[in-house]
Amino acid sequence: MSFSASDVKMLREKTGCGMMDCKKALAASGGDMEKAIDFLREKGLAAAAKKSGRIAAEGLAVAYTNESKDVGVAIEVNAETDFVSKNKEFRDFVKQCVDTIMEKNPQSVEELLSMTASGSQQSVEEILREKILTIGENIKIRRFVRYEGVLSTYIHSDGKIGVMVKFDVEDKSKLNARFEEFGKDIAMQIAAANPTYLNRNSVPQEVVEHERKILKEQIVNDGKPENIAEKIVMGRMNKFYKEVCLMDQIFVKNNDLDISKYVEGISKELGTKISIDSFVRYERGEGLEKKSDNFAQEVADMVK
Repeated sequence: MSFSASDVKMLREKTGCGMMDCKKALAASGGDMEKAIDFLREKGLAAAAKKSGRIAAEGLAVAYTNESKDVGVAIEVNAETDFVSKNKEFRDFVKQCVDTIMEKNPQSVEELLSMTASGSQQSVEEILREKILTIGENIKIRRFVRYEGVLSTYIHSDGKIGVMVKFDVEDKSKLNARFEEFGKDIAMQIAAANPTYLNRNSVPQEVVEHERKILKEQIVNDGKPENIAEKIVMGRMNKFYKEVCLMDQIFVKNNDLDISKYVEGISKELGTKISIDSFVRYERGEGLEKKSDNFAQEVADMVK
């Protein structure tokens, strides 16, 4: 019995298994849907798919570079419990994902999953499903970024926050241990102060206008006349920029400096122009629904 692409799609919807696993199952079962489901269950793949519906908001958010620090990856991989984030098998899988991204430069999570994993003959998706079965929790690769250039990374609290920063350096021969320290300072600043944008120019105009509108309404509602409100808005917008823009933020290690002045000082000290090109900050479970810690209480509240 033959099978079509729609059969593969239907089997995937029924089991939650990967496209290639569904193709193999239908081929092995002669296109019979029920036999293909049994095949996936026997292989343990359907069990992994069942786990994939469970909430995964723990795990690791990390950032690494290669030895020469010119290729780096920031990644978040989620699991169901904080306990798993300390599991060596889980951590090794995350590092294998990082190595694969460094070597092969996938453009999406889907493309990464389909690739042969670094140091393996299996795809990343096949290894992921094995980890779900052996570890016993849902695991998801949520997001990643790959940078090339002069890079610094920082991992906070053993994988709670991962930060990667890319720098533009005019004369790379001037880079030394002082630059290493500086790069880590910037990455730690991003971890601690959580800027949304690099500088004022990178804040979208619609965000600026929205903020100005809210501030002006607040001031007018406080009874201030329109002409005075405009001046107060300008002052409060500066405060807004100091909160959301990295270059405007006060340096957490020296409150006498903002980040732009710190970068300027290091450029002079090292004798070459340095600027921050871009950054990424991943926080574990950020924006994800969290698993209820007290299921019994949750059920009790529902029946009240």
